[in-house]
Amino acid sequence: MKLEISLHASKLENVAGAFKGTSDPYAVVTQIATTPGTAPVVLGKTEVMKNSLSPNWVKVFEVDYELGTPMKIAIQIYDEVRKGDNKSMGSSTFEIGNVLGARGNCKARKLKKGGTLFCHVAKAKGSGHLRLGLSATKLKNTEGFMRKSDPFFELNSRRDGAGNLTWDNVYRSEKVKDNLSPNWKDATVSLSVLNQGEMEKPILIQVFDHESDGDHKLMGKVETSVKELTTLVGSTLDLKLKGSSTGTLNIQKVELAGVEQLTKKMEEVSINPVTPVATFVPPPSAPTFADYIGGGCEINVGVAIDFTGSNGDPRKPGTLHYLSKDGTLNDYEKAITSILHVLAPYDSNQQFPVWGFGAKYGGVVRHCFQCGPEAEVHGTEGIINAYHQTFKSGLIMSGPTVFDEVLQKAAAKAQASQNEAAAQGKQAYTVLLILTDGAVSDPGATARVLQQIGTAPLSVVIVGVGSADFTTMQFLDDASPSHLDIAQFVPFNQYRDSSVSLSAQTLNEIPDQLVNYFQRNSIQPLPPVVRADEDIVVEEEEAEIDLSLDFGDDGEIVVAAGGTDQGGAW
Repeated sequence: MKLEISLHASKLENVAGAFKGTSDPYAVVTQIATTPGTAPVVLGKTEVMKNSLSPNWVKVFEVDYELGTPMKIAIQIYDEVRKGDNKSMGSSTFEIGNVLGARGNCKARKLKKGGTLFCHVAKAKGSGHLRLGLSATKLKNTEGFMRKSDPFFELNSRRDGAGNLTWDNVYRSEKVKDNLSPNWKDATVSLSVLNQGEMEKPILIQVFDHESDGDHKLMGKVETSVKELTTLVGSTLDLKLKGSSTGTLNIQKVELAGVEQLTKKMEEVSINPVTPVATFVPPPSAPTFADYIGGGCEINVGVAIDFTGSNGDPRKPGTLHYLSKDGTLNDYEKAITSILHVLAPYDSNQQFPVWGFGAKYGGVVRHCFQCGPEAEVHGTEGIINAYHQTFKSGLIMSGPTVFDEVLQKAAAKAQASQNEAAAQGKQAYTVLLILTDGAVSDPGATARVLQQIGTAPLSVVIVGVGSADFTTMQFLDDASPSHLDIAQFVPFNQYRDSSVSLSAQTLNEIPDQLVNYFQRNSIQPLPPVVRADEDIVVEEEEAEIDLSLDFGDDGEIVVAAGGTDQGGAW
């Protein structure tokens, strides 16, 4: 899925030096190498925010993200120094999956050198680019007698969410000094950033008088849309401020690239009036996983563990359930920590049920029982503790391998969670992680249960632990019609050398399954959750990043050293 990353900071430390004013911060974003064979890549830099210790940068960064595949970015903030080396103002890293899973899709972290850095991710909508040529005529001077304004313009995208309407600055032009009829360089901006691919969505054009202290003066503004702009080539729009006209905005050029049009590609348009080219307005794009998560959809997680006798005596080293005294993880623990590391951030209360199957209590084989003393446990550590406590509960590891009751219990709990959420105007989805050391004893019965629960808001991930023959588990792919496919089987041993590979392979179908459930039931994503900075929990500062950048004279930035975090092996 395509996501866009935006950044802002507050109360940064001023590093300009005594009697040198206020720092001019900008940020460099680097994608850290998290898997073997990859290298860190500089995604780009923001614009410089003059004289500001609480910058709200305009530049956004688009990335391709897949659930289960780690994506970490490093953000380094610098004070631009015109003559000399730029000064560091702080740095931090963010895991994109964690940011996406946070309420409001935003995380914040203290910086060691002072201040707070905020990282926000959102779905990148639409495709293509807009190239816009603008000039202005007879702007109202804001500088007073004997001086003229230095105008620049900004393009702003409208953002609607949770009853709030805000304008996000997505482009800023260069300034034109001492000129009340400026002719700016062409602006090129991604449509996914400007209007999320909705050609009739309002955009705001504002013209400012540039001030060296960063307190720019608004000279006029006008609200329009990309669709309207395509009809106005060679025409004008009135700039207004407080209801009064403050100048004229001339639409010189409108070019759309990468957007399907009704008749033909738009040809370059000169300043002279021409017949506008009709453009195709694409239908709204289908909702995605990021849309539902952005609207606050909770992902609940349940874990079910195989306690059948084929796992071996847990007191003996080398058996699948052996709990090492030196802290070495067994394969069950490895699978739990790997997969929950990815899914846990999407569950705000971090409460998880843990079930077992295939053991005897009081001489009776139980195919679904609670692990640990609590119905739900907190966090991944709580899951591991509940797993350990089960071996002290008097169970006798038995058989056969049957998790049909676990499936039914998880489906009922998933449906109840969604019903409760819907009653509160919210949304909920559940992922069940089953860990087993062998194929199910009755594939036909399990297939029938999967068909019965296929309409629940549930994904089932089954991880086969150990060296058993799991070929019969292939029936899972054919257990339900394609539109109700909720289960996936992954053999642990194929990915045992890399937690990254395991989580990527295990979770890659969940986004589509979640969207499929809600779309089947005509449930659209909720409006994006918008949170004020003061409502976001600020995480503690990190150690300085092991990442060195090389700033070329031509403006290119490349990684000189560091920038790797390939902790994929256990």
